[in-house]
Amino acid sequence: MTEWPVRPNRTGPYFTVQLGSCRAKKERDQLRVVAGRSARRSTIRWVVQQIQYLLNWSLTDVPNLCGIAGFTHKNSKLTRSVIEKATGCLHHRGPDQQGHFVSDAVSLGAVRLKILDLSGGDQPIQTPDGDRTIVFNGEIYNYRELRKELEELGHRFQSQSDTEVVLHAWQEWDMGCFPRFRGMFAVALWQQSEKRLVLARDRMGIKPLYISRLGQDLVFGSELKALFAHPGVERVLNTTALNYYLALNYVPFPYTLVEGIEKLEPGGWLEWRDGVIQTGAHWRLYFDPNPEMTLDSGKEELDGLLRSAVKDHMISDVPLGIWLSGGLDSSAITHYAAEASAKKLQTFSVSFHGRTFDESPYFRQVAAHYGTEHHEFDLAPGENLASAVQQMAHYSDEPSADAGALPVWFLSKMCRKHVTVALSGEGADELFGGYTTYVADRYARRLRYVPAFMKRLALRAAMKLPVSDEKISFEYKLKRFLAGSLLAPTEAHMFWNGACSKAERAAVLGLENPTSPASLWPELPDVGSVNKFLYLDQLLYLPEDILYKCDRMSMAHSLEIRPPFLDPRIVDFAASVPENLKVRGGTLKYLLRELMRDKLPKSVLRRKKEGFDIPAHLWFRESLRPLLQDTVTAKRAREAGLQWDAIDRLMLDHQERRVNAGYQLWGLLTLFLWMKEWNIQTNRVQVGLLAKSLSS
Repeated sequence: MTEWPVRPNRTGPYFTVQLGSCRAKKERDQLRVVAGRSARRSTIRWVVQQIQYLLNWSLTDVPNLCGIAGFTHKNSKLTRSVIEKATGCLHHRGPDQQGHFVSDAVSLGAVRLKILDLSGGDQPIQTPDGDRTIVFNGEIYNYRELRKELEELGHRFQSQSDTEVVLHAWQEWDMGCFPRFRGMFAVALWQQSEKRLVLARDRMGIKPLYISRLGQDLVFGSELKALFAHPGVERVLNTTALNYYLALNYVPFPYTLVEGIEKLEPGGWLEWRDGVIQTGAHWRLYFDPNPEMTLDSGKEELDGLLRSAVKDHMISDVPLGIWLSGGLDSSAITHYAAEASAKKLQTFSVSFHGRTFDESPYFRQVAAHYGTEHHEFDLAPGENLASAVQQMAHYSDEPSADAGALPVWFLSKMCRKHVTVALSGEGADELFGGYTTYVADRYARRLRYVPAFMKRLALRAAMKLPVSDEKISFEYKLKRFLAGSLLAPTEAHMFWNGACSKAERAAVLGLENPTSPASLWPELPDVGSVNKFLYLDQLLYLPEDILYKCDRMSMAHSLEIRPPFLDPRIVDFAASVPENLKVRGGTLKYLLRELMRDKLPKSVLRRKKEGFDIPAHLWFRESLRPLLQDTVTAKRAREAGLQWDAIDRLMLDHQERRVNAGYQLWGLLTLFLWMKEWNIQTNRVQVGLLAKSLSS
């Protein structure tokens, strides 16, 4: 609920206009004006005028759940059908409206989910003189303040959408507009008079944007499939990126698994001006811990920031819900959302009944505590898992080696039946220190004083422990920790969150010495032993794994996910928090946990972190085994240029319980499904044959 205090005159009574998320005319008719005491008729008339104004605002404030695509054609002239095909590939991101702009030098396209059946807000949008055009994906939460500032500078608007505000902000402040935006976005802006195209992406990489340079031309899109619609984009597997994918479970920017296609970095911009390309950043992650911050002052500031951010993220004219796991982060979001809303909240969860990692007791307790309308889905081996995994290959763009994508798929599917927008707790772990790897980093520092031969002996002994079918068992963590303790600090941190070891990658790729992904970031800022890995995870793991997974799985079901923890004000605050307020002893997210101590049920604060994942080790021995065997075959391994003997040995060792390789096998399974779905080739001869077959 949003509240505006209204005072019609100096001596008159205070009124509060209460507005909920209006779903339909019936609900809007139920708006109430709560008066502190009786008022004169003129005062009531004044209040009614305010309600009419606010209703008009509500009806025209249209969120932009979208996808964008486009390309320049300086040296290649293409028919309009190409941009229509590229935009059509993104139909799931915005099934209600599709628009195009085509000039002599550029083609732009956008799809949009209409929250209400309105004539305004359709994309692309142009300035009145027709010189500037925008296609936009995302949400700008402070656009009303920016609009007011622009109106004072003489700008006039035709709609109430944030997209039009972004266009005018660019017209007024050029590249200086991007740091002003508080929200999530990927945007393309065209200036006809200058033959100038500008692309930009939000600070944390919540919204995706891919690019490909074809000589003097540029192709871009919200998803890889939009770029594949362009006849000049080849589908060749990037073997350098494949090595990083097998190591990390994701592909770090600027790489993708397709040669010649890159990701625009979070906080980055690209300018194409008549064939010449420049790149830069409108924001850089910077840690500056404040040694004067105390627990009390940190709690007070974070409390205010979360209250404001959640309230901003709840602005919506459509049904809105919350993803609730029963953990600290999503429960904190639920708390502040309950404070901001007079309506009953809707919460959504996935359970694993009968499993030790089932979180249902916790999320049910939180749902009951806040009186939410709760929905849950039990993800069991009896569900049609194989079908879902195969569908994910289409929507994933690049394969997601994070097996947590599967429960997110089912969560999104259930959620979309009830709401169009949902809040999530993504980002809190990377901002405030929520992963056990940060504790492992600390223990490993001490263990590095132990001679390497002794650690190898310990690892050899641990490898004799029987493997467990639990999702992440003690024996799995012990073996992983000891193996990582033999590596350099940055490489160890990446290994603990990753999949294949260097030896496994060497065998699968047929390489003697595959490059470590840690070599991409040889120097991390000297901001403390915990903060430097938080910095690394915010640069890589958060956008390339967590946010990527969340965006693709939710967008596959036309669902918008908003992460309030990634509000720029909270990100900046977290960068100023001393690391002893993030990880203290063995306590993770210490500051956030202490803030919520008198707000959440004690069981939520005391419970260990589970992670939103599946029991991959067990399911590859049971329900997912047929799909694995049918998909990961010798023929497909050879087509991908991989060593079948190494893959076959890994699969056999897993099935015979010599190792737990569920996460490595998940990465290979999704890789092979993705290559098949999108006809990804491993050399340019195959690409030529594919192009010939497609043309015929």
